[in-house]
Amino acid sequence: AEGAIDAASILKPALARGELQTIGATTLDEYRKYLERDSALERRFQQVKVDQPSPEESVQILKGLRERYETHHRVGITDAALEAAAELADRYISDRFLPDKAIDLIDEAAARARIKSMTAPPVYRELEEEIETTRRDKEAAIEAQEFENAANLRDKERQLTTKKKDLDDQWRSGESGERPEIGEDEIADIVSMWTGIPVVKLTEAETQKLMRMEDELHKRVIGQHAAIEAVSKAIRRSRAGLKDPKRPTGSFIFLGPSGVGKTELGRTLAEFLFGDEDAMVRIDMSEYMEKHSVSRLVGSPPGYIGYDEGGQLTEAVRRKPYSVLLLDEIEKAHPDVFNIMLQILEDGRLTDSQGRTVDFRNAIVIMTSNVGASEIAKNTGIGFTVGDETGVTYDDMKKGIMGELKKVFRPEFLNRIDEVIVFHKLAKEEIKEIVDLLLKRIRESLAEQELSLNLSDDAADLLVEKGWDPAMGARPLRRAIQRYIEDPLADEVLAKSMPAGSTVEVDRAPEGDERDVKITISKPAARKREAVGVGAKGGEIAEGGEDLPEDLAGDESGAGDLPDAPDVLPDVPDAPPPPDTDKP
Repeated sequence: AEGAIDAASILKPALARGELQTIGATTLDEYRKYLERDSALERRFQQVKVDQPSPEESVQILKGLRERYETHHRVGITDAALEAAAELADRYISDRFLPDKAIDLIDEAAARARIKSMTAPPVYRELEEEIETTRRDKEAAIEAQEFENAANLRDKERQLTTKKKDLDDQWRSGESGERPEIGEDEIADIVSMWTGIPVVKLTEAETQKLMRMEDELHKRVIGQHAAIEAVSKAIRRSRAGLKDPKRPTGSFIFLGPSGVGKTELGRTLAEFLFGDEDAMVRIDMSEYMEKHSVSRLVGSPPGYIGYDEGGQLTEAVRRKPYSVLLLDEIEKAHPDVFNIMLQILEDGRLTDSQGRTVDFRNAIVIMTSNVGASEIAKNTGIGFTVGDETGVTYDDMKKGIMGELKKVFRPEFLNRIDEVIVFHKLAKEEIKEIVDLLLKRIRESLAEQELSLNLSDDAADLLVEKGWDPAMGARPLRRAIQRYIEDPLADEVLAKSMPAGSTVEVDRAPEGDERDVKITISKPAARKREAVGVGAKGGEIAEGGEDLPEDLAGDESGAGDLPDAPDVLPDVPDAPPPPDTDKP
């Protein structure tokens, strides 16, 4: 309470006369808020500041507490577990202090081991269910006056009960005998569960997966070997424990023309690491073009609306510290955004508007930009010939783009980036591979309706011709597939002209045909084929259909749609002669 009757006014006389001896503990924030503002009360106490112990001191504290936790949880805790708890807590749990967070790691790991040892084995539960079933059958037999059957069920119930008792004694004797032991692996599991960061030791399967990481990423990203190799090396450094512990796992700027896979590589990396491409933290920097919108990244300052909500960047990384952070179209953001990025790229940390320090050391920061894209578009042969008609090689073009980059970004920003990667333009051969990737999604959608899709080489070449633009990347190809494949198929699906089991065959239309693509639908029941053309009239059904082979052709009634059945079935005895109808 405020005024003359508050606790401070009551305690001051007794403290001044030495009638009370008081020891208090509080945080610095609360001390400043409640005690420091009352100077008369503050000077009657001697401050003793207790700093956070070091990891080595925390291990000694944990050793003193070990016996209590071993007795309480009935487990054994090794020295390696204590050292791992102090080390991993100091490295990966940044919003709490030692030794508290290390003690909680030991406590939770021991509790998990204890609960796991207390859980009855599956055989025990199955035995209980069998006893209950036998008891119900016995009672039903007694009600039906089937006493012989009831006696047999009674004997079976006794046998199962005896077996359950023996199993129970065996389980409890094993529980009281050998105690579970807590090691560094159990501590690492808890840290991974708390933070989402994979700190457990690499298994053989994960090691093999990381070694062939480039091959996995190339399944979705065609070409761009330099970018994939740089990202893969950063991930391997992190998982091997060799990266700089004070910096992000990797920081990259992806440059290149539109539609060559810059953003797609970020999605693919998130899917490789987390099994879901939506696990990527994506921030579109075109939303931060105004100066005042920069505060949305770390949160609004005190006194402004949204102060308690936190920042879009800091909150996302606080919730998922081990993540792929994609800053899309970075050059469209206000220059003040780059000032915020300096601390992230150098020290792996950023303080939000609430004063909380957010850890970026386990994030992969990928920034995409179209700086110099117009310069790339001027040279159609970049990356695929030693010298094209302009006489400019890929290395010369990269130097030009780096010059453009230095005009847009400050030197202190570029100096903190691990690697600046210039993406190649896509060649026709790579566009053809992308056709297969894009059609895979259509095939999956058709498979849900029990339909299949076949594309001829000529049709694929047509899509490449219509969808290849060196300056625009793969996006024109997506529009070509929408026009020539998806639109006519959508009409056929809505018209219900493709029953389940049908096969859609796509081929290039003959020369002189106003339709560019010919789509033929093979129906499983009625074996007639309907042809669909795409071109100037887009999606029209061609008159007539493709003739069937002679062995499948029949009369107009449809009776000859299938090959003729044999007159006499094999391995069947001769039928008796027909009766003589001439006799009366």
